[in-house]
Amino acid sequence: MKQHIVFLSTLFYLVFVQQTVAQTKPTLTLEEAIQITLQNNYNIKLVSNSLEVAKNNVNPGVAGALPYVGANVLNSGSILDSRQVQADGTVKEKEGAHNTNFNYGVGLTWTIFDGLKMFARYDQLKELEKMGQENLQVVIMANIADVTSTYYNLVQQQQQLYAYDTAIYISQQRLEFAKNRYQVGKAAKLEVLNAEVDMNTDTTNLVRQQELYNNTQTYLNQLMARDPATRFKVADIIPVDNGLLLDALSEQAMKHNPSLQAAIINKRVAQLDLKIVKAYRYPTVNVNTGYNFTNSTSALGFATQTSGKGLTYGVTASVPIFNGFNQNISEHNAKILVNSAELQYEQLNQAIISQLTSAYQTYTTSLVLVKMEERNQRIARENLEITIEKFKLGSITTVEFRAAQLNYINATVRYSTAQYNAKVAEVNLNQISGTMEY
Repeated sequence: MKQHIVFLSTLFYLVFVQQTVAQTKPTLTLEEAIQITLQNNYNIKLVSNSLEVAKNNVNPGVAGALPYVGANVLNSGSILDSRQVQADGTVKEKEGAHNTNFNYGVGLTWTIFDGLKMFARYDQLKELEKMGQENLQVVIMANIADVTSTYYNLVQQQQQLYAYDTAIYISQQRLEFAKNRYQVGKAAKLEVLNAEVDMNTDTTNLVRQQELYNNTQTYLNQLMARDPATRFKVADIIPVDNGLLLDALSEQAMKHNPSLQAAIINKRVAQLDLKIVKAYRYPTVNVNTGYNFTNSTSALGFATQTSGKGLTYGVTASVPIFNGFNQNISEHNAKILVNSAELQYEQLNQAIISQLTSAYQTYTTSLVLVKMEERNQRIARENLEITIEKFKLGSITTVEFRAAQLNYINATVRYSTAQYNAKVAEVNLNQISGTMEY
């Protein structure tokens, strides 16, 4: 019996220390958790970098609409055994004739017409930037939904900690009462032992719940990309919005769901791809100009040194005539990709409506369960209060007392779980409809 008491006291002390330390920790609000996540989360940072690349690519130069200017330098030489026969029959020969050629200058090449491909490409780059923005929204909303659900999971677990703590307090009172009855000869030792066992069970449940609570805090810290060992308090209640309407959510989803908006953009990108492919049917016209300096020497010939400088200019045009039917194949494939993009949008649209409908059913069911479990918890608490008074008077058995105590604990746990499930359903609806605030 002494061993049981020592074990029980040790467990109770550990739980008391943990809760005392927890009360000294700062309170983390949901808004703070979201802001920390937006600043630190690695997935958000990675997708933000991809968006930054897409923004940088929205440039006429990347689309091929700007000229290319380059400098060039050529310096070459040769040592040859040369022999020349001139028109009058004179033969000139020289062994090891040293010749040099040195050219340098600046040139400009500008494509002024390519079948409007450059304009389609520039529009496509802008659409890809928009797609990057929508992809970022997808990642942000997914992380916010995860953070919100995890945060209120902590609130739920914290409420359950309070319930188990209450159970320990009641069991402690019951144990003291059983000991007093045993000492005055009004109860058998079995009643004391049963009270100790129940006290031990309640304390073990509290310790396990505290472990789960700490592990969930670690996971939330991971989502916020901060020290996993950071400990904090959370809010005491789980607010649930019970005014969400399916029709309004469906309308919002069509306008704001980032995955659906990305699918719409993907259709436009595919259509612009088709325009780019069709542009290869048209001629390409380039203008070029430059300013060059030349200098060459020759050991044998009419002129031993030649130099010059000046402006060069010209226009080049190329017209595709036949490329082995590759153009027709490329256009046909591009049209297929446009059709695939349209089918993907329709498929995603249907999936979102289905997800929204199912999620809303879960949401309405959860609201009903919250009301039911709230009433059950209130009844269980009233029943426990009456049972405690009767137990003090000795008018009920310890089995009946324990049953009332467990009913209250279970009802409290079910009530907090129902609130959490309703909140998760609300978060899911806001994520699907694209109306999640941050």
